[in-house]
Formats: sequence, structure tokens, C-alpha cells
Amino acid sequence: MKFSADIQIMPLIDIHDPQGDAVAATLPGVGVEGVAQVRIGKNIVMILEAASEENAREMVQLACEKLLANTITESFQFTIQPTTEESPEE
Repeated sequence: MKFSADIQIMPLIDIHDPQGDAVAATLPGVGVEGVAQVRIGKNIVMILEAASEENAREMVQLACEKLLANTITESFQFTIQPTTEESPEE
């Protein structure tokens, strides 16, 4: 069965985010006022084959812990849903 995982990776709240600070400082220059904080992260979409949703969840959890997120400085969360979307062909 095919599943789609939508993975959100963000810097931990206690970790300084210089990229977010730079964006927040630039926003008034483009007419966006009143923004107190900006945090920059990553969004990853993964299409995977798994026997069940539980198995897909375990696979994505492992991918995040071992490769996609630096769990010392980043947090992650994800959603899983069945899909008919095809994997990109190489």
C-alpha cells in the first residue's frame, strides 16, 4: 500500500535561528509590519510503500530520527495518509 508522509522539521525553540531572524528583520522593508518572530524549517513530502499505516509511521519515524532531522537541534512531526500518488521516476 502507498502512503504519503508530510514531514515538518523545525529548529528547537531554544535554538537560535539566524535565518528566521534575517527574514524577520527584512519584513518591514517589504511592508510587512508587526511580525514578532520568524522560524525557518523544512517541509519534506515522502511517498512510500508499506504493509500498513503503522508500518509507514515506523518507517518515517526512523527516517526522521536517523537522517532527516538533527534531533539535537531540531524537532519533527509528520502526518501519514494513504495515497495513489506515484513516485517520481528517475
